[in-house]
Amino acid sequence: MHKPLPTVAQNTWDFLKVPMITPTGFREYDARWKYPDQINLPGITALGLGLGTQMRRRGIAPVIAVGNDYRDYSLSIKNALILGLMQAGISVKDIGPALSPMAYFAQFHLDVPAVAMVTASHNPNGWTGVKMGFDRPLTHGPDEMGELRDIVLNGEGEAAPGGAYEFVEGVRDAYLDDLVGDFRMTRKLRVVCATGNGTASAFAPELFARLGVEVIPSHNALDYTFPHYNPNPEALEMLHDMSDSVKASGADFALGFDGDGDRCGVVDDEGEEIFADKMGVIMARDLSKLYPGSTFVADVKSTGLFASDPELIAQGVKADYWKTGHSHMKRRVKELGALAGFEKSGHYFLASPIGRGYDCGMRVAVEICKLMDRNPDMSMSDLRRALPQTWATPTMSPYCGDTEKYDVLERLVAKLVAKHEAGETLAGRKIAQVVTVNGARVILDNGGWGLVRASSNTPNLVVVCESPESEAEMRAIFAEIDAVIRTEPSVGEYDQKI
Repeated sequence: MHKPLPTVAQNTWDFLKVPMITPTGFREYDARWKYPDQINLPGITALGLGLGTQMRRRGIAPVIAVGNDYRDYSLSIKNALILGLMQAGISVKDIGPALSPMAYFAQFHLDVPAVAMVTASHNPNGWTGVKMGFDRPLTHGPDEMGELRDIVLNGEGEAAPGGAYEFVEGVRDAYLDDLVGDFRMTRKLRVVCATGNGTASAFAPELFARLGVEVIPSHNALDYTFPHYNPNPEALEMLHDMSDSVKASGADFALGFDGDGDRCGVVDDEGEEIFADKMGVIMARDLSKLYPGSTFVADVKSTGLFASDPELIAQGVKADYWKTGHSHMKRRVKELGALAGFEKSGHYFLASPIGRGYDCGMRVAVEICKLMDRNPDMSMSDLRRALPQTWATPTMSPYCGDTEKYDVLERLVAKLVAKHEAGETLAGRKIAQVVTVNGARVILDNGGWGLVRASSNTPNLVVVCESPESEAEMRAIFAEIDAVIRTEPSVGEYDQKI
C-alpha cells in the first residue's frame, strides 16, 4: 500500500533518510526547490524513483540521459536523482556536467527517449531543480508535472529490476560539433561573450572561436559563487555589464547566456539591449526570406510586431501567440510545425531545418552569427533600428505567493475581460480583444497591449506593456493595468519599475 510522504524537519535524524519535498516545487514545467530548505537528498532520490515509475507507467523505454550544471551542489543532487532512477529499474546514461540544451541534444545523440537535467537555471545559488522530458524535443508540461507530483508525494514510486549506470564520454564535443557544422564566418566579427561565470563559460568561448568569431571575454572563468552577478540575460544588471563591455571594446555586439545555457541575451554595437522578442523579429525577418510563409510562435509577453511588422506580412509569415514557458512553447512549435518560437525571456526554439526544436542559447548564438554573415553591410544597431519602433516595459514581477497567485490571477483576468465586455477603454483607447491563453493580454485598437500572468517558477505575477505610439502611452497602459492589479491586496511590490 502506498504511503504519502511524511513531514520531516531539517537537522533531525530522519532528515538524513526520509524524503522531504515541498509540494510547490512541482511547477508548471520545471521542478524547483531551495536546497536543503525545501527538499533533501532522500527527497531527490524519491523524485528519481517517481520519474522512473512515471516512465514505466507511460511505456517509455527505461533509458535516460542525465546531466548537471556547474553549481557546487549539483553533482550531489544528480547522484541522488540517479540512485532513485536506478531503483526504478532505469538505465542511466550520465553525460556529466552540461548545459540544459546539451542534455536535450544527448537524447538525439545517444538515441534515448528521456532526459533529466539537474539545474536551477538562472535562479540564485541555494536553488536546485530538474528539467525533464520523455518526448524529444519536448519537456514536461503541466499534465506530466502533475502526474509526477502525485506519484512522488503519494509514495507511489515503485522499485523495479534492471537499473544500470554508465558514464558517457564525448557528448560535449559532439554537441559543439553539431552546433558548428561546416560553417565559418566570412565576415570579421568581434563579439563580447558574457557567461556570468556560469556553466556556459565551458562552451560559449570555444564555440565562437570555432565559428571564426573574435571573442572578447566577459566573466568566462567557471566560478559557481557567481562573484559578479547571477547569470541571467533578462536581468538589467547583466545587460548593463554587457553594454559596458561593448562600449569599452568597440565590439560588434554582445551575447550573454544564463546559468544553464538555454537562453541568450543580445546587446548591440551601440550598447543598446535588444530584448529577445525584438531580436526574434529581427531573426524572423531574416529567416522568412529563406523560408517564406513560415509560422513563428511568440509567447504572450512578446512584442506585437510578429503580427504587425510589414516585412513579415510581406513574406507571408503566420504569427501565433502562446503560453509563456519553455515546455509550452516547445510543444506549440512542434504542434504547428513552426520554423521557430521566440520567448521574451530569451528562450528561442529553432526547429528543423535550423535546429531540433528545443531551446538552446548556443544554437541562437550560431544563428545570429550566420544572420550577420548574410547581412555584411548591416550592424546590429542597423537591424534594430530597421524595426518599427515600439515602447515596452521590462518584464516586471510584483510579489504574489505561490499558494494564491493563480486564484489572484483568475480574478484579475475576469476583471480585465469584464472591462472589454463593458466597452470600457484602457489608456484612452478601445480594447480590441483580451487573449486569455496565459493570463490576460489586453490588446488595444492600435496594437498596444498590457499583460498580466502568473510566474510559473517564482512567487510573483508578471506584467509587461507595449505601445506602438509613445512612451507616454506605454506608461498609461501600465498605470491602468496596475490599477486593476492593486484591487488585490495580497499583491506586493514590483521587483523593478519602468
